[in-house]
Amino acid sequence: MLVKLCEQPFNPWREVEAYQAECPEMAGKYGATSVFVGSMRDLNQGDAVVGMYLEHYPGMTEQQLQAIVGQAHAQWQLLDSLVIHRIGEVMPEDVLVLVAVWSAHRGDAFDASRFIMETLKSKAPFWKKETLSCGRQRWVEKNTDGYQTRAE
Repeated sequence: MLVKLCEQPFNPWREVEAYQAECPEMAGKYGATSVFVGSMRDLNQGDAVVGMYLEHYPGMTEQQLQAIVGQAHAQWQLLDSLVIHRIGEVMPEDVLVLVAVWSAHRGDAFDASRFIMETLKSKAPFWKKETLSCGRQRWVEKNTDGYQTRAE
């Protein structure tokens, strides 16, 4: 289980590949890998967005992310997980977040990765300041409601 924050752009597919290579104890044990990659959009609330600054609370953010991933590991049968989240300056099309989950079965992998992503969006201490094409800046106020099952 690895959680990390990074200020530099990253390639999520290389990160998944490298992490799997660093964990030979998983080889042959997982039947499912669920990967979610979230990228920055160039449009929000009807306005063109040219950049964004992601602030976080050092120490607290990592601790909250670890707790969220720990909850997923307690609720589903997971072999491992990887969460990488950008901080600092990001541009449209940049990858913001990677959530990868390995499990013996697809149901656990799908459900756990969705739980991690939705809970991260609603509870992790990140603040987003957008720069609009007109030059104005604004804090993003809306966020997701958190994890909900498909039936909800």
